[in-house]
Amino acid sequence: MHDDAPLDPFADDPEDPAAALGDLDDEAAPLSMTEREDVLADLSDLEVFRALLEPLGIKGLTVDCTDCGKPHHIDWDLLYGNLRHLLDHGLARVHEPAISAEPSDYVSWEYARGYVDGVIDSEEGHNS
Repeated sequence: MHDDAPLDPFADDPEDPAAALGDLDDEAAPLSMTEREDVLADLSDLEVFRALLEPLGIKGLTVDCTDCGKPHHIDWDLLYGNLRHLLDHGLARVHEPAISAEPSDYVSWEYARGYVDGVIDSEEGHNS
Protein backbone atom coordinates (compact mmCIF):
# COMPACT_ATOMS: atom_id res chain seq x y z
CA MET A 1 0.00 0.00 0.00
CA HIS A 2 1.30 3.46 -0.91
CA ASP A 3 1.49 5.99 1.93
CA ASP A 4 1.25 9.65 0.84
CA ALA A 5 2.25 11.01 4.24
CA PRO A 6 5.56 12.80 4.68
CA LEU A 7 8.50 10.74 5.87
CA ASP A 8 9.23 10.68 9.59
CA PRO A 9 12.35 12.83 10.12
CA PHE A 10 13.18 10.73 13.22
CA ALA A 11 12.84 7.34 11.52
CA ASP A 12 15.48 4.92 12.88
CA ASP A 13 16.85 7.64 15.18
CA PRO A 14 17.67 6.14 18.61
CA GLU A 15 17.19 9.60 20.15
CA ASP A 16 13.64 9.99 18.75
CA PRO A 17 11.69 11.85 21.46
CA ALA A 18 8.47 10.04 20.47
CA ALA A 19 10.00 6.57 20.88
CA ALA A 20 8.76 6.42 24.48
CA LEU A 21 5.19 6.65 23.21
CA GLY A 22 5.45 3.29 21.47
CA ASP A 23 3.74 2.39 18.21
CA LEU A 24 0.46 4.28 18.40
CA ASP A 25 -0.90 2.65 15.23
CA ASP A 26 -1.28 -0.64 17.10
CA GLU A 27 -3.52 1.01 19.70
CA ALA A 28 -5.98 2.66 17.31
CA ALA A 29 -9.49 1.29 17.18
CA PRO A 30 -10.94 0.89 13.69
CA LEU A 31 -13.19 3.70 12.50
CA SER A 32 -16.91 3.12 12.70
CA MET A 33 -18.87 3.10 9.44
CA THR A 34 -20.10 6.63 10.21
CA GLU A 35 -16.56 7.85 10.90
CA ARG A 36 -15.31 6.22 7.66
CA GLU A 37 -18.11 7.90 5.72
CA ASP A 38 -17.20 11.26 7.30
CA VAL A 39 -13.52 10.87 6.37
CA LEU A 40 -14.43 9.83 2.81
CA ALA A 41 -16.68 12.91 2.56
CA ASP A 42 -13.82 15.09 3.84
CA LEU A 43 -11.47 13.60 1.23
CA SER A 44 -14.03 14.31 -1.48
CA ASP A 45 -14.51 17.88 -0.23
CA LEU A 46 -10.74 18.38 -0.06
CA GLU A 47 -10.36 17.38 -3.72
CA VAL A 48 -12.99 19.94 -4.76
CA PHE A 49 -11.51 22.64 -2.51
CA ARG A 50 -8.05 22.09 -3.98
CA ALA A 51 -9.29 22.01 -7.58
CA LEU A 52 -11.04 25.36 -7.16
CA LEU A 53 -8.71 27.17 -4.75
CA GLU A 54 -5.19 26.07 -5.70
CA PRO A 55 -5.33 27.89 -9.08
CA LEU A 56 -6.10 31.05 -7.08
CA GLY A 57 -2.88 30.65 -5.08
CA ILE A 58 -4.38 29.02 -1.99
CA LYS A 59 -1.84 26.51 -0.65
CA GLY A 60 -4.06 24.67 1.83
CA LEU A 61 -6.32 25.08 4.80
CA THR A 62 -6.05 26.70 8.21
CA VAL A 63 -7.00 24.32 10.99
CA ASP A 64 -7.50 25.43 14.59
CA CYS A 65 -5.35 23.17 16.77
CA THR A 66 -7.23 21.87 19.79
CA ASP A 67 -3.93 21.09 21.55
CA CYS A 68 -2.25 24.51 21.39
CA GLY A 69 -5.23 26.71 20.52
CA LYS A 70 -3.43 28.27 17.55
CA PRO A 71 -4.25 28.06 13.85
CA HIS A 72 -2.08 25.69 11.81
CA HIS A 73 -1.59 26.25 8.09
CA ILE A 74 -1.53 22.84 6.40
CA ASP A 75 -0.87 22.31 2.71
CA TRP A 76 -3.04 20.23 0.40
CA ASP A 77 -0.75 17.19 0.24
CA LEU A 78 -0.35 16.97 4.01
CA LEU A 79 -4.11 17.31 4.53
CA TYR A 80 -4.74 14.54 2.03
CA GLY A 81 -2.07 12.31 3.61
CA ASN A 82 -3.48 12.86 7.09
CA LEU A 83 -7.02 11.97 6.02
CA ARG A 84 -5.82 8.87 4.12
CA HIS A 85 -3.84 7.77 7.16
CA LEU A 86 -6.89 8.28 9.38
CA LEU A 87 -9.01 6.25 6.98
CA ASP A 88 -6.43 3.46 6.64
CA HIS A 89 -5.20 3.28 10.24
CA GLY A 90 -7.97 4.79 12.39
CA LEU A 91 -5.62 7.39 13.85
CA ALA A 92 -4.54 10.83 12.68
CA ARG A 93 -0.84 11.07 11.90
CA VAL A 94 1.24 13.40 14.02
CA HIS A 95 2.37 16.26 11.83
CA GLU A 96 4.02 19.63 11.90
CA PRO A 97 2.28 22.61 10.35
CA ALA A 98 3.97 24.60 7.61
CA ILE A 99 6.99 26.57 8.76
CA SER A 100 6.72 30.33 8.27
CA ALA A 101 3.47 29.96 6.38
CA GLU A 102 1.92 33.10 4.97
CA PRO A 103 -1.58 33.07 6.54
CA SER A 104 -3.13 34.73 3.48
CA ASP A 105 -2.15 31.63 1.43
CA TYR A 106 -4.53 29.47 3.50
CA VAL A 107 -8.27 29.49 4.16
CA SER A 108 -10.48 27.79 6.72
CA TRP A 109 -12.50 24.68 5.92
CA GLU A 110 -15.67 26.79 6.31
CA TYR A 111 -14.39 29.42 3.87
CA ALA A 112 -13.48 26.73 1.33
CA ARG A 113 -16.93 25.13 1.67
CA GLY A 114 -18.61 28.52 1.25
CA TYR A 115 -16.48 29.27 -1.81
CA VAL A 116 -17.46 25.95 -3.40
CA ASP A 117 -21.14 26.61 -2.61
CA GLY A 118 -20.81 30.03 -4.24
CA VAL A 119 -19.27 28.54 -7.38
CA ILE A 120 -22.06 25.94 -7.58
CA ASP A 121 -24.74 28.59 -7.06
CA SER A 122 -23.13 30.76 -9.73
CA GLU A 123 -23.02 27.88 -12.20
CA GLU A 124 -26.65 26.99 -11.51
CA GLY A 125 -27.60 30.63 -12.06
CA HIS A 126 -25.92 30.63 -15.47
CA ASN A 127 -27.58 27.40 -16.54
CA SER A 128 -31.15 28.44 -15.81
